[in-house]
Amino acid sequence: MDLRTRQREEPEINLTSLIDVVLLLLVFFMVSTSFIKATEVRLQLPQADAMPREEPAREIEIIVTAAGDYFVDGQELVNRRPETLQRALQQVAGESRELPVTIRADARASHQSVVTAMDIVGRLGFGEILIATVSEPE
Repeated sequence: MDLRTRQREEPEINLTSLIDVVLLLLVFFMVSTSFIKATEVRLQLPQADAMPREEPAREIEIIVTAAGDYFVDGQELVNRRPETLQRALQQVAGESRELPVTIRADARASHQSVVTAMDIVGRLGFGEILIATVSEPE
């Protein structure tokens, strides 16, 4: 019987095959990946060209202040709720939906206030919505 203690071999981890697999995966993903830019949306914003009207036509004017208050044809509404704006537009327009509606908003007015006014005008069935702008000085 052999009672000598055997010398233990230290375990050895061979990383060569692991590195080969990682490099192959890296090459595979680099080749199979497409480097296409995401689609870009280019917008060209309209210029404000002021053209004088032949004769002033009857129109409904909505003014949105910087604080978000609404004025319909110069009359301030009691609150900022969309229902109030809708009732005021119905009273001013009556049954006529052919009148153009001009929205004049302060530059510091919230986007939500302007979109709310546009949404209500659209839901009421008005076909012509105008956004008033300030033309640049020449």
